[in-house]
Amino acid sequence: MKAVLDHIGIAVRDLNAALAFYRDALGLEIEAPEDVISQQVRARFVPVGSATLELLEATAPDSPIAKYVEKRGPGLHHITLRVEDIAGALAQLKGRGARLIDEQPRPGAEGALVAFIHPSSAHGVLVELKQASPVIADPSGITKHTLGDLELTSLHDGFFRLDGGSMFGVVPKSLWSAKAVPDERNRIRLAMRPLVVRGEKTMIIDAGLGDKEDTKFRDIYGVDRVPGLDASLDEAGLSPEDIDIVLATHLHFDHAGGFTTRDASGRVRPRFPRARYVVRRGEWEDATHPHERNRASYRPDNYVPLAEAGVLDLVDDDRTIMPGVRVRRTGGHNMHHQMVWIESAGRRAAFVGDLIPTTAHLPDAWIMGFDLYPMDTLAAKRAFVQEALARRDLVYFEHDPVVAAGYITEESGKRHVTPL
Repeated sequence: MKAVLDHIGIAVRDLNAALAFYRDALGLEIEAPEDVISQQVRARFVPVGSATLELLEATAPDSPIAKYVEKRGPGLHHITLRVEDIAGALAQLKGRGARLIDEQPRPGAEGALVAFIHPSSAHGVLVELKQASPVIADPSGITKHTLGDLELTSLHDGFFRLDGGSMFGVVPKSLWSAKAVPDERNRIRLAMRPLVVRGEKTMIIDAGLGDKEDTKFRDIYGVDRVPGLDASLDEAGLSPEDIDIVLATHLHFDHAGGFTTRDASGRVRPRFPRARYVVRRGEWEDATHPHERNRASYRPDNYVPLAEAGVLDLVDDDRTIMPGVRVRRTGGHNMHHQMVWIESAGRRAAFVGDLIPTTAHLPDAWIMGFDLYPMDTLAAKRAFVQEALARRDLVYFEHDPVVAAGYITEESGKRHVTPL
């Protein structure tokens, strides 16, 4: 079990009075309040370096925090250690004879899973375990949303892992590891979430990793595709034959791998037999003429067979692909990366691809080290977020391991996502 300090819980009688010290006297940044119904407490987090302080005010007279303050007065209440697998950590502790307050994890603040260890097993200290990114119970789980006359279905092609430092670029590990817990190889868990748009036609945007890669590749990238894209389509009541248009944000392997499949004879063919595949021409040129910096991200079997099969449509600029769906070039991640705007009946949604791959990448400067043109990413992200805030657009996050889609909000300069 690998554990790192996440935060220190401080019980207070009056949050406003506590803020007069932590915010006003010390000048610390205070996050938005959050009520944790299961614990009858209101929490406010105070970032301090690689960990945070959690100020806790009771919301009911019989809550644990209220009883603690009544008995001992305000002060240090608990320390919280963040683990990647809270169920496994609890099993390990129970096996070693530790006394557990919670034998099963329960919901906590920030959408986390938490469990407490009795102070008698931790030398007088109340210890909380926290799993910051709960594992989705159903890996093929889909989410459906109606947008005017369009139906949007977020699919799931499983998970893979990439180096955490590369995913967050110049952001120090002490900061990003609080949002995305790395494994022993410093990799963080990422989802692959293609989006189906059903309107005049049926379109899928990106298609995950696919099923053509070998054992070595799957080990390097920690691939877990069970049950995979086809099963997710089936759960949505669709099959590959139902897709009319396949739209690419770009052609990296975790977005375009599912465009093709290998048949029983070993031949690689288009996965969606009736579909036209729409790719930006500049991205096609880059993918078919890779260089040392981008070669590892492009795998020809994912897209060259499309041209050979005569199902490839290349577009040169921002345009409408089908009624209600248009593309906009963002650049940044690579020269011709594009996002997708979806609009119907005056409402909008955005599929942002690798412009904002996860909700942890909301801050302007949290940009992937993989991005070839980071200053272009910065400019495109700034413009997009302001637009999405002004219009309250629904945003789909292709790689977030927990949140498929949500609405961006901003308070005191700090951004959050309210999940759909």
